[in-house]
Amino acid sequence: MQDPNADTEWNDILRKKGILPPKETPKEDEAEEQILQQQSVVKSYEDMTLEELEENEDEFNEEDEAAIEMYRQKRLAEWKANMIKNVFGEVKEISGQDYVHEVNKAGDGIWVVLHLYKPGIPLCTLINQHFSELARKFPQTKFLKSISTTCIANYPDKNLPTIFVYFEGEMKAQFIGPLVFGGMNLKVEELEWRLAESGAVKTDLEENPRKQIEDKLMSSIRCSLPSRKDSESEDED
Repeated sequence: MQDPNADTEWNDILRKKGILPPKETPKEDEAEEQILQQQSVVKSYEDMTLEELEENEDEFNEEDEAAIEMYRQKRLAEWKANMIKNVFGEVKEISGQDYVHEVNKAGDGIWVVLHLYKPGIPLCTLINQHFSELARKFPQTKFLKSISTTCIANYPDKNLPTIFVYFEGEMKAQFIGPLVFGGMNLKVEELEWRLAESGAVKTDLEENPRKQIEDKLMSSIRCSLPSRKDSESEDED
């Protein structure tokens, strides 16, 4: 006996004439099962990173490609939005209560540079000025400043200025006390070089600016010293 549900041209004619009943539609349970199967496939895409999608690209059939491409575009949009969100561009003042959130929980891939200072200390004021310039130049790095004793109780003034460098909440470098910075002669390029050495910024400087200053200083000292020949002639006199 011929199957009345078979997809044949003859059965279609019989259905139109009312001789055969309309073709049976899938049961609700079967339809729900198909939806669940589709959702489970989509979920497997969502569980993968962009790198994993590329690695498993050959395992997906042609019907999957459209869904995968939509998911890839979604992840790329999220990544771009996250990059925009992580642009700082200015120095933020924090208190001790903000410390954990702003420093330890700054987020994945975020460098944090924190300056502990006190008003009235000239070198601290100078570094805050340099921070403002560097924050604009390196907006992907979070530059923070805080009055020392609001972050660390009884922090000694002799240790100021202090700069801590963190990456993903872990301390990577520290600069403590005025001697480390070279006093009020500290140039913004020198501070940039120091931070670049710690990894906090990606500098376009080709060499340490402090080395250039030291070379000029040594050169001027050598020029001011009498030559050996001059010294001998003076001894003869």
